[in-house]
Amino acid sequence: MIEWQWRSFADLTAAQLHDMLALRQQVFVLEQTCLYPDIDGLDPGAHHLLGWRVADGRRELAATLRCLAPGAKYEEMSIGRVTTSAGARGTGLGRELVAQGLAHADRLHPGHAIRIGAQAHLERFYAGFGFVTVSAPYDEDGILHIDMLRPAQPDAG
Repeated sequence: MIEWQWRSFADLTAAQLHDMLALRQQVFVLEQTCLYPDIDGLDPGAHHLLGWRVADGRRELAATLRCLAPGAKYEEMSIGRVTTSAGARGTGLGRELVAQGLAHADRLHPGHAIRIGAQAHLERFYAGFGFVTVSAPYDEDGILHIDMLRPAQPDAG
């Protein structure tokens, strides 16, 4: 079972912040052998989604992403640092994580497009959420990336 929590940076506990940064480091720095500045100054203004796996009396962070307001990184809204733990991959958790992130972004800033800088091998994954590629591939920290844009969604209300 996954327990989802949205937190502003100010509302993260020290333990939540530790687990979030540890998971991002494990995936992006260690697994992908990518030396890059994960702490980029954008987390304090972001909303963070934490997905906790609860099993056998244990609770561990299995997934996280951050949602940035328009103008924070791009002109549009953005989601990023989309991360799932190795043990959670292949379970559909990544799809649930992105769906939760997009729904929250649409509630926070209705009527805004969302831009992402995606690892190029995930193009089809994000296309499944309505993202279209809007850049040529480019190298970012040794990994091929593309910019993708999801047009503003009609107001569901």
